[in-house]
Amino acid sequence: MTAVSPKPLLDQIKVPADLRRLEPHQLRQLADELRQETVEAVSITGGHLGAGLGVVELTVALHYLFETPDDRLIWDVGHQAYPHKILTARRDRIRTLRQGGGLSGFTRRAESEYDPFGAAHSSTSISAGLGMAVARDLSGRKNHVIAVIGDGAMSAGMAYEAMNNAGSMDSRLIVILNDNNMSIAPPVGAMSAYLARLLSSKSFRTLRSLGREIAEHFPRRLKETARRAEEYARGIITGGTMFEEMGFYYVGPIDGHNLDHLLPVLRNVRDDEQGGPVLIHVVTQKGHGYAPAEKSADKYHGVTKFDVVTGAQVKPVSNAPSYTAVYAKALIQEAEIDPKIVAITAAMPSGTGLDKFGQRFPERTFDVGIAEQHGVTFAAGLATEGYKPFCTIYSTFLQRAYDQVVHDVAIQRLPVRFAMDRAGLVGADGATHAGAYDVAYLGCLPGFVIMAPADEAELVHMVRTAVEIDDRPSAFRYPRGDGVGVELPARGQVLPIGKGRVLREGTAVAILSFGTRLKDSLAAAEDLAARGLSTTVADARFCKPLDEALVRRLATEHEVLITVEEGSVGGFASHVLQYLAMAGLLDGGLKIRPLVLPDRFIDHHKPDVQYDEAGLSAKHIVATALQALGRETHSSVRA
Repeated sequence: MTAVSPKPLLDQIKVPADLRRLEPHQLRQLADELRQETVEAVSITGGHLGAGLGVVELTVALHYLFETPDDRLIWDVGHQAYPHKILTARRDRIRTLRQGGGLSGFTRRAESEYDPFGAAHSSTSISAGLGMAVARDLSGRKNHVIAVIGDGAMSAGMAYEAMNNAGSMDSRLIVILNDNNMSIAPPVGAMSAYLARLLSSKSFRTLRSLGREIAEHFPRRLKETARRAEEYARGIITGGTMFEEMGFYYVGPIDGHNLDHLLPVLRNVRDDEQGGPVLIHVVTQKGHGYAPAEKSADKYHGVTKFDVVTGAQVKPVSNAPSYTAVYAKALIQEAEIDPKIVAITAAMPSGTGLDKFGQRFPERTFDVGIAEQHGVTFAAGLATEGYKPFCTIYSTFLQRAYDQVVHDVAIQRLPVRFAMDRAGLVGADGATHAGAYDVAYLGCLPGFVIMAPADEAELVHMVRTAVEIDDRPSAFRYPRGDGVGVELPARGQVLPIGKGRVLREGTAVAILSFGTRLKDSLAAAEDLAARGLSTTVADARFCKPLDEALVRRLATEHEVLITVEEGSVGGFASHVLQYLAMAGLLDGGLKIRPLVLPDRFIDHHKPDVQYDEAGLSAKHIVATALQALGRETHSSVRA
């Protein structure tokens, strides 16, 4: 007897063209099967679950009504896109999500023609969509461009810059606001659905256009009054006045889980031939349809592997706290003593540990939303008034605020403290979230103090040190994940600015580590010692100001000097080489080898595999030393 498939409709779908052969009444069942498949897949791989569950019906409706991939469908951030991946020829690989060699956790152009724009940082979809829409118009094509953006991403200024630009143009762009948290205006059942269908219908748009043409013959004052009356009347009904004022035709709000509401509205918008941008306001629920996610405070935004029945997550047990937790605890401790300490995050309170700081000091904690640029200048303003802001932003997200770091902080020499979480390679989130460039882009700025702890105890010291640096900006970077298990101090010590430390003395090879590659550097020294090569290991602690005395000593007392860091070219090693060159210390026989991240983006995998691929593990340090001494080649050091 042949077993009945638990997902008979989904089994028929390889690509969206297959989906479009279904009857409308079958889409509800398909959505249920797609939701089940998404839950089962993420239970195996971990990843972002809640956002995807919230857009299952919307995903089905969009691919059913629009001719993807010819019609461009852009998912902002990409957290929402797992159901989309399942429907677009990737179901057979969905259980490789975020695994080495598997599917990306975000949309990615190189992965599928159904991903027209890669996205892992938020709020880019409307800008990219407008660019695609203008390119379509210039080329004389007729395809649709749809951007799906969440309400959280709408807190970023870039989204409004794009809307302001789109609203002043005639290019047809469809923006879907997936409102799953802030609820600009709640859907109110049948009446809301009826109004959305009416306002999106061709007859209403035609009547509205006719009214505008007639109003053109009115006196100017009366014409303006008529225009405002119509728009504000619609705004009162729908809550869309703000978007109308920006030049968008607003439709909604509609229930994003009711296909009987979604399909006619999307069909009306698809078939409307008038120009200009349209915004469809869709209200959804994160984690919808999966009870454990619906009950969770964060709606299972990001999860490890979990049990599908109970929702219990499988979290590995560690004997060491995470760097993020250590930072939060140290900052709270310092804030207990110093009332001038304040903390700022850009929509990542739990990811940065500032949720704990906020519980203790709610009036001194500021979540500015996805607005890193504003967050940095906001911190600068606080610093001008004598406060001690800790601007706590992932390294990869601080990239978005670089002009503010230069113009508003560095040039004015304001003592803003930048705590950069997720420094180095970050595992399953891949290249888009790697904190690879902060030392390079901050290290070139005059006056900055830049630190990197080798372990969690050093991080505690650097938090205390940053509190005391009150005459210039400072930054310290630390990785994702757990510490190495060292004992934590009762309270951090103020480190001497610009001074490193020597952990192991030797005579032949010197290894100078900046950051958490110190553990691998010490392991490499043990290996080299077993080969008869006496090795010094030093922890730089500071990139700026550089410990020139330590660098000079290592360069003059050893035949080989190897620098090791978790960052790109242009970072710590560049400062060391600049000093050595200008001091004439490269004019003799010194063999120097800088180990940095390779000049390419490294895909998602486990962090230890990524660092091995990058050539920054202990065996690569050993091979580099042996090659420099002519003892062995190291052709296998770099991939």
